[in-house]
Amino acid sequence: MEQEINRPKLSPKFFFLSLGVLVSLITTVTSFLNLAFATLDKKFPDVLNAVYSYGYNTYDFTAMRTSLATLIIFFPVFVILSYLWNKMKKIGIGHIDEIIKKWMLYLVVFLSSIVIVVDLVTLVQYFVSGEITTRFIYKVIITLLVALFVGFYYVLELKGREKFLGMPVHFTSAIKASVFVALIIWFAFSVMGSPKEQRLLRLDDKRMQDLQSIQWQVISFWQQKEKLPEDLKELANPIAGWSVPVDPEFSKGLVYEYKKLADLKFELCATFSMDMPQGWQEYNSYGGGVMPMMDIGAKDIATSSYPYPGGGTNESWDHDAGRTCFERTIDPDIYPPYENPRPL
Repeated sequence: MEQEINRPKLSPKFFFLSLGVLVSLITTVTSFLNLAFATLDKKFPDVLNAVYSYGYNTYDFTAMRTSLATLIIFFPVFVILSYLWNKMKKIGIGHIDEIIKKWMLYLVVFLSSIVIVVDLVTLVQYFVSGEITTRFIYKVIITLLVALFVGFYYVLELKGREKFLGMPVHFTSAIKASVFVALIIWFAFSVMGSPKEQRLLRLDDKRMQDLQSIQWQVISFWQQKEKLPEDLKELANPIAGWSVPVDPEFSKGLVYEYKKLADLKFELCATFSMDMPQGWQEYNSYGGGVMPMMDIGAKDIATSSYPYPGGGTNESWDHDAGRTCFERTIDPDIYPPYENPRPL
């Protein structure tokens, strides 16, 4: 009796541990589902919202990267806080702490249910709009598994069950949750590519942007002087604030190449790290993506041009890994020379 009286009735440590478990759990569940859904959208794009595209856009995987980073950080935090929370609970807590514990458990079940219900409502919305696809089935299965797993674990916690079927509930739940998280992280990387591949794609995207910039400077140079530059140095314009771009891996000896082939024809070359990605993408899925290429028929898909996120097209920049050159011919009707200013 004396031990019961001397026990602290309210522990700040237990309160903030409970708050940490609550926040980290909700964040983990949300990021897990967001990552699963975004990855499935990329793996199985809906042809109703997709277009066959060429090229890489760094914003294509923004949602996946954000959810992946959140899950990688918050899941271990949740596991550690849960371990400390259970350890402190076993040592002994006061009466008010018991109330906090029950409130936290009920709140976890309630908020987790809200997250699951919202996701299920979204899935049903897609279903009634006609999305009976592979990814829809996977989304339903994943959502139900998460709902059952979280709900079952915390219902046992509310009942004070330490074991289920003769096995420790906390330990086996942590192992199963780790397996689920590891699988979804592996699936995300298998679709998105490794961090090394993402960097190589971003380097190639930078090269294409630089070549496009050089190309327009060459066209502008011709419009002003009615001749092509002999080399890239002629394009430098300090007054306008434009300098010739350099390859992002110039330290490895990689350079952009320019060659005048004829009066109206020139060539731009660069060394790319990877083949240009090609395939179906959803233009309204997580993280943006490309807009549909306008006025391109089925026969032109194989040679279609590089898409921009805002719609529209440009010359083809399709490339393989390694040194690739692009020939360009200026059409004076499309890019007429600028009129010479009249003398004062």
